[in-house]
Amino acid sequence: MKRIIHLFFTGFLFLGILLFGLESYSQGSKRLDSIIRKNTSEMYKNPDKVIATGKQLLKEAGNDVDIKIRIYKLISDGYSSKRDYQKSLEYVIKANELLPQTKNKLLKISVVNKTGIQYHQLKIYDKAIQYLDQAEKLCLEYSKPDSVRVSLGVNYVVRGFIYKEELNCAIAINFFDRGIKQILKSKNPKNNANVISIAKYNKGNCYLMMSNNASATKSFLESITYAKMIKANSLQAFAQKGLAQVYTIEGKYNQAISLLLEAQSISSGVDDLILNQEIYKGLSENYLAVNDWNQYKKYHLKFLEIQNEVMERERKSASDSLNAIEKENENKFKSEIPGYLYRIIVVVIILMFLIFFFLISTRKAKRNIVDLKETIKSLQGEKML
Repeated sequence: MKRIIHLFFTGFLFLGILLFGLESYSQGSKRLDSIIRKNTSEMYKNPDKVIATGKQLLKEAGNDVDIKIRIYKLISDGYSSKRDYQKSLEYVIKANELLPQTKNKLLKISVVNKTGIQYHQLKIYDKAIQYLDQAEKLCLEYSKPDSVRVSLGVNYVVRGFIYKEELNCAIAINFFDRGIKQILKSKNPKNNANVISIAKYNKGNCYLMMSNNASATKSFLESITYAKMIKANSLQAFAQKGLAQVYTIEGKYNQAISLLLEAQSISSGVDDLILNQEIYKGLSENYLAVNDWNQYKKYHLKFLEIQNEVMERERKSASDSLNAIEKENENKFKSEIPGYLYRIIVVVIILMFLIFFFLISTRKAKRNIVDLKETIKSLQGEKML
């Protein structure tokens, strides 16, 4: 009886420890999940903080594969926000390497979509379309369409970017609208106001290229509205920069300067090289138009300095992306080697069997010929007798 009580007590204690451990693990995962979600909303306001938080979370993630993938994606998004595609690519590759270990289909869609976005940012459009096609297929195959509307919307918006560069703005606008429509049909479209703001801004740029100033103005104003909704300073600054371009075209130089200075002020903590480059370019052009030579020289010099920095960073990013593609092809080749070897072995065995069969058949045929000759000789001898 004492042994039974002892075993019962030990088992109960073990079960308690196990349940406590599982509860602690669950609480830890929930805490990390909450931090990731919070930092995702901070992406365009303070990307440096997001990156630092992500790196700290990696130390706490342990063996939770799904959390690690999300953290890698978070850090990659942070670097993308800063236009540091070299580092962004590094972390999205790490996320991709862990994908075979997760069963979370939504997470796979998110990372594959992100990889397509990354290659678009690096202007490697064939690879971008390859990953976007894969992500779209995963979205359309998913059993709950409402759960993938945002991912599908992002997918279409990124395609719009590519078609704007590779084809024409009419096709691009169609994909921007398709992307916006999917996001607006999602459960919480406000949570993805950043994507809508980006799509509206790019629509505005397309209308500018098509010399449709009225539609461009409308799109830029809508982009500003969505950016303000989530206090996304860099997105608001981009949209204001776009609207300033309309004012410049219409000869409203002072209004353009005012809007660009405001854009420079609200995005001062973002450290977005492309944004700063465009703002400096716009300011130099508008100051030149109003004959303010000193301000023109000041901002033109800033524009040239940051242009060199952007080109250097793009060169490094392009080099890293090529290395990444080479590594991907190398891993693909290694994974296919066993299949090739198996097929080669099968072919060699078949060839050896055919050769063996041929040799046996030849030897048998020779023996039959010899036997036939002996039979003929024998028959001839009998006739002579």
